[in-house]
Amino acid sequence: MPVRLSSLTAASLLVMMAGCGERDGEVHALGTLERDRIELAADTNEPIVRIAVSEGQRLGIGDVLIVQESARAEAALDRARSEEQAAGAALAEAEEGPRAQRIVQGRARLQAARSARQTARFELDRQVSLVERNYSSQNLVDILKGRFEESVAREAEAEAALDELLEGTRDERIDQARNRYAAARALVEELAVTVERAIVKSPVDGVVEALPFEIGERPPPGATVAVVLAEAPTYARVHVPQGVRTRIRSGSRARIAIDGHERAYPGTVRWIAADAAFTPYFALTQHDRSRLSYVAEIDLVGENVHELPVGVPVEVVFPELGQ
Repeated sequence: MPVRLSSLTAASLLVMMAGCGERDGEVHALGTLERDRIELAADTNEPIVRIAVSEGQRLGIGDVLIVQESARAEAALDRARSEEQAAGAALAEAEEGPRAQRIVQGRARLQAARSARQTARFELDRQVSLVERNYSSQNLVDILKGRFEESVAREAEAEAALDELLEGTRDERIDQARNRYAAARALVEELAVTVERAIVKSPVDGVVEALPFEIGERPPPGATVAVVLAEAPTYARVHVPQGVRTRIRSGSRARIAIDGHERAYPGTVRWIAADAAFTPYFALTQHDRSRLSYVAEIDLVGENVHELPVGVPVEVVFPELGQ
């Protein structure tokens, strides 16, 4: 995330506030020249396998800075993709319903169960007649009766299975299959992001300011592995007194003088704080409120302003206020 350059010390601020005010009919404010510092963090504690840049090197958006080991995440991603494919196939089968071949098999199983029931009935009836003529034992009849009852149950089971196939897949089962597929797909997307973030890329055009880790080191998750000084915007960060705060707004014109540079750069107020940098106004007397300081940022306009050194003192003039 963008981080402002280190703020001035309290003593420096007091000097700046003392220098703020109106001179020669113009309003002046003091501050420093700055650009945003982007701190890029590691997502995992996997070891660094490649550092693609060096400190001070210029780079563009998307340029690779740091590469971390990603073999473990890639293996998990491959496994998740396989599970996604299986869930997708199950969903397609549930939505399309049973195949014709399965219905044919169900009918064949029902026919076989009916034939088995008829055979068991015939054998039971024959043995019962033999028992009545004392040609067979009652024990064998009991055994055949059990087989017949089993065949009746198998027939009922086969008939119910065929009915289920003919009715198609229930909506509840389709919803469950859809949910499993959605969960598998979400896991694939999450792991794909994890693999992608093993490669740290620059989100802006700028200059590599710091590389805190070396190849082979394991940065803790969330630790800064690279710091990029953004090329734009280049702006002056100043503190303006309460009297000036009420007279400037976003879009107000300014002129920025930089130590060591003869020319002054035009600028535009981009942002000014709504709250004072020190004691809130409601805790002060009317006399003390005039001493309040508000932070303002003024973008420099012009070519090659990104080449100006940051951290140097600047003096900002608001010419419109002196008119």
